[in-house]
Amino acid sequence: MTGFTGAFWRNGDTGFDDAAASRLFNHRRPSRRPAVVLRAAHAADVAAGVRLAAAEGWKVAVRSGGHSWAAWSLREDTLLIDLALFTRMSYDPDSATVAVGPAVRGGLDLDPYLAGYGRFFAVGHAPTVGMGGFLLQGGIGWNCRGWGWAAESIESMDVVTADGELVRCSETDNPDLFWAARGSGPGFFGVVTEFRLRTRPRFRELTQSTYVYPVWLAPEVLNWYHMARHDLPSSVELAAVGCTPPGSGSPVLIVDAVSFDGGPVSLAALGTCPVAGKALTANVAQQVDFADLQAAQLRSSPEYHRYFADNAFLAGSASELVPALVPAFTDLPTPKTFTVLGDFTPLLCRRPPDMSLSVQTDLYFAAYVIGETPEEDAWCRSWLDAAMERVAPYSAGCYLGDSDLTVRPDRVMSDAAWSEFQRIRTARDPEGRFPGYLGAPVQ
Repeated sequence: MTGFTGAFWRNGDTGFDDAAASRLFNHRRPSRRPAVVLRAAHAADVAAGVRLAAAEGWKVAVRSGGHSWAAWSLREDTLLIDLALFTRMSYDPDSATVAVGPAVRGGLDLDPYLAGYGRFFAVGHAPTVGMGGFLLQGGIGWNCRGWGWAAESIESMDVVTADGELVRCSETDNPDLFWAARGSGPGFFGVVTEFRLRTRPRFRELTQSTYVYPVWLAPEVLNWYHMARHDLPSSVELAAVGCTPPGSGSPVLIVDAVSFDGGPVSLAALGTCPVAGKALTANVAQQVDFADLQAAQLRSSPEYHRYFADNAFLAGSASELVPALVPAFTDLPTPKTFTVLGDFTPLLCRRPPDMSLSVQTDLYFAAYVIGETPEEDAWCRSWLDAAMERVAPYSAGCYLGDSDLTVRPDRVMSDAAWSEFQRIRTARDPEGRFPGYLGAPVQ
């Protein structure tokens, strides 16, 4: 009846509810529901779906991997295009680029595929994250601190536009769409059906240093972290993490660094913490497999749980930031909750490419509140709200991948980029076929 190769459900059809919520990672799910769901089989299905939406008066929502905390893809009275079948991968050794479908999972699918060619792409930390949402939101991938945003490595992409046309986008082909796609995330007014990504030679070895501190040392450690992060080279990924180790019952503060081909010397700064001798444990410059790092990420973000997440790019002195941050690392609301303070210093020492992704500082704070039952929701929500309220005075904006603008609107682009984004959107999607953001960015 619809002429699609893929599957098609209308609200009320058998299987519709499962199709509407398919692959949503966060089990704290909203009540929003589309009018119809199209599980497209190929780009022609996607184009036909956009044209059908125009004929029926529906807006179009898109799902790549289903990993967004706010379930961006669930919108009322839309045609939901589910890209679950878009899992193709193809490596071109001549150009060292890889073509990937938006539902390819970075850690579980793309990384082992590229390893077979001795290549690497800085995928998302959570191995189950789909490449579509990850790249469109900019992509804080492995060692983003040194290698830049994942979106910077997009060579080109295929996009179904608001009028149902399949086009190639790059720096030279449809550059306006290419500019808008890299960083606008769920606000993008098109459907990406394939990305072509520039890869890098695979690292020769990985070296990791991890210091685990009791939380009562958090003020001293975070003050030191604020200064010492500048002493690590761009080959090192660095983070301070507040979490509760399994079986311990008490939070700890972990300072962790992974050197990509930098070796032990590049991690030496971690030993300069004035309270390093009081660490509960210290594993210094140990070789580690990337598979082990990904396994740890899987454990920290368990499936079938209820997530609340938020984040902020922070700027300020240690005397301002540390008091605002300490409670978020020392008093966690649930045993599986974790918080992260990452460093992007090397990224600010260069001229970034021109793209819609345009909000960034040298410090990134994110909180992932993880509950198991609906009864915990109110407490989890209030704890996260309080944590973000404390850091809000020092925030320049947020990263879309860890935000929920329906709860806390925030800045997602610079003023100039937001104006340009709106201009392109008006020209490319004059009827508003794509509904834009859930919640309103602050601009």
